[in-house]
Amino acid sequence: MNDWKRKLTSRKFWLALATFVSMLLIFLNVDKGTAEQIAALIMAGAVVIGYVIGEGLADGGNKE
Repeated sequence: MNDWKRKLTSRKFWLALATFVSMLLIFLNVDKGTAEQIAALIMAGAVVIGYVIGEGLADGGNKE
């Protein structure tokens, strides 16, 4: 489980995923603006997921 937490909080992972998806959409002749919006949405989701996991780990470490 710890490995998934590390991957989901990795900026490199999310950047690679957003790049792959946007390049795939461009390959499939989807409008470039739409591909950019989808990539931005993926990165925004990455920020939220990273924040939630990071806060959860911080709260878990503060147990007395």
